[in-house]
Amino acid sequence: MRIRITHETVYRYSEPAKSAIQWLRLTPRGHEGQTVLSWNIDVDCEAKLLRREDWYGNIAHSLFVAGPVEQITLRVAGEIETTDTAGIIRGGVERFPELFYLRQTPLTQDNAVIREFAEEIAGGSSNPLDLAHALTGAIGERLRFDTDATHPATTATEAFTAGHGVCQDFTHVYLAAARFLGIPARYVSGYLHKPGEPQQEAGHAWAEAFIPDLGWVSFDPANGVSATEHYVRLATGLDYLDAAPVRGSYYGISREALDVRLRIESARQAQA
Repeated sequence: MRIRITHETVYRYSEPAKSAIQWLRLTPRGHEGQTVLSWNIDVDCEAKLLRREDWYGNIAHSLFVAGPVEQITLRVAGEIETTDTAGIIRGGVERFPELFYLRQTPLTQDNAVIREFAEEIAGGSSNPLDLAHALTGAIGERLRFDTDATHPATTATEAFTAGHGVCQDFTHVYLAAARFLGIPARYVSGYLHKPGEPQQEAGHAWAEAFIPDLGWVSFDPANGVSATEHYVRLATGLDYLDAAPVRGSYYGISREALDVRLRIESARQAQA
């Protein structure tokens, strides 16, 4: 299917900031299930925007705005053609061997409770594909989706203990449990097309696990499914910090306010 995305982020400063720096992972790459038909990044002010690749192979941009700056509007728009590959990712850029993705990070570190949970789900099974699917369903049953419960720095253990979180938290718990079970797993940031819900508040996050004889396979514990043609993949990494669509900082004594407008729809809907 063809998915059209418009993602606008507005930064406002209570007092003019001296300068602002942003690191953007907002440009998707193609693979066998995803073709980028058009994609563009615009900024409404004088800015330096440099394209590069990070060490995972994600397309990244560094954005520098010299002050004084009161507002920055960042607009991303494009169209992606996707196909359902049963969640299997082929033809993507791979910079590290799969064993690299057994590394835990501060955001994905497990604890005794997560380890016990993972062992219960495994139940003695050693089939990685069965384990990956079982974790997907079990985490969705264990955690409640709550947009007000956590923040970007919430760890897997904090979210698991609290019993609720957003897609980022579901994914971090998945990574912690999968890696404990010896399954290489990584974080994915992107977009999820929801038929009938073009206006959304934020992008989406899910996991990919490495399965022998299949390769990397997508699993979305927040929705209990493998990725379909409704998913648009932006960036990957060990955790949220590696794949966050936007990260940055500003210099000055002002306060920053953030407003996001996101529209995801099929190209057919957009033309209707």
